[in-house]
Amino acid sequence: MDTKRHNLNNTVAAFIAVVMFSLPLAAQDAAENRGGAGNDALDAMYAQLRTAPEDEARRLGKEIRHILSQSGSPTMNLLLKRGRSALERGDTQRAIQHLTALTDHAPEFAEGWHARSVAYARAGLIGPALGDLERALTLDPRNFAALFSLAALLEQIDQLDLAQEAYNRVLTIHPYFEDVTTALERLNAQLGGTDI
Repeated sequence: MDTKRHNLNNTVAAFIAVVMFSLPLAAQDAAENRGGAGNDALDAMYAQLRTAPEDEARRLGKEIRHILSQSGSPTMNLLLKRGRSALERGDTQRAIQHLTALTDHAPEFAEGWHARSVAYARAGLIGPALGDLERALTLDPRNFAALFSLAALLEQIDQLDLAQEAYNRVLTIHPYFEDVTTALERLNAQLGGTDI
């Protein structure tokens, strides 16, 4: 069992290293391929988020997450809502069903992949959770909530250096997101006091 976990950790580390190093390139490609006034507004919100005071940053972060949760289809939005509601009730299998329907019908909707990754992680399905996070972050490299989920998952499977890097990436996008600072302090202590 220890060999199996060690092999999983090595595989995960290689996989995540590829994802983490490809995120800046994916962000550049996504920025070059975007168009429309709505994306310009979102870009402006992300720019403000990086330098806003804490209260304003938290408000902007919530607004960005709300925008990212809108697929453009009422049916797809309903599937996301049902999947999240099932997760809140602790019904991970039902959540996975709803969110799989969402990703099948809206494969370009990053938040669907992120939500299903959370459901997979809660079901103990680490590989599928990582796969969905890769897809979500490929589609939207600035999704700080998905990056936070990636960092938390990496921490859970004892990939502490990679988790620390992912948490730091969250802070470069949203300096006041949830419990990132606390997580980094915890990891810093576990990693022997290296700078964060």
